[in-house]
Amino acid sequence: MKFSTFILTISAAACISAQNTTNTNATRTAELLEGLQKAPTRLARLNVLGENTDWLFDFTSGLGTTRSAGGNVTAANVANFPALFANGLAMTIGQMEPCGMNTPHTHPRATEILYLVNGEMEAGFIEENGARFVKNTLTKGQGTLFPQGSIHYQTNTGCDPVLFVAVLNNEDPGSSQIAQRFFGLPPNVTQATLGDIGLQEVNDLSTGIPDSMAIGLDQCLQKCGLTRGNQTMGQQQPRTSDNALSLNMK
Repeated sequence: MKFSTFILTISAAACISAQNTTNTNATRTAELLEGLQKAPTRLARLNVLGENTDWLFDFTSGLGTTRSAGGNVTAANVANFPALFANGLAMTIGQMEPCGMNTPHTHPRATEILYLVNGEMEAGFIEENGARFVKNTLTKGQGTLFPQGSIHYQTNTGCDPVLFVAVLNNEDPGSSQIAQRFFGLPPNVTQATLGDIGLQEVNDLSTGIPDSMAIGLDQCLQKCGLTRGNQTMGQQQPRTSDNALSLNMK
């Protein structure tokens, strides 16, 4: 067997093995969640989680990880870590690349407290109509809080990657990216909301929104001698007949 053929064979086998592992984990997770939902008491739920490893989540495994141009986040929630069931919390570990930004979003069912492991970060939120904008600059060892449902963001203002840890007080906190969801509405609704803007501009903006962890602020890029480059754009709102982009743009 040629060496190149051998490498391709090994790579294919590794992919199949990884897929099998993913399928096995998904089946196990589904079985555990079904058992936990049926368990009448907390002690009964403890018995459902009968393996010691049912209480272990590996944040380095790639499970629950979303990767974008500006960084990546790994979320442990009840969907991938059943031990969180009925415990009222979830956790996210995030890494932002130099000048990366976790774009504005909300958690509809949870308040978040965030801890910055290294570097420097700008973070801000707006809680509701009539509320003032709250912004802070965090340095290593500091944290901040984002109230449930508030629109909030974080951006790495430095030229090195930063790591943060976020804890949310719901095992199913949810996340809603503001730009992707807003521009996923019917284009004429978005157009009317923005006032004097054309449907062509709405369509262009709708298809150009980057993923949640994006390349961030211009002043940071200039300071660090970086360029924005290509953004990943896989998290845009799916289109149906009800919110389809305009065919006849004026």
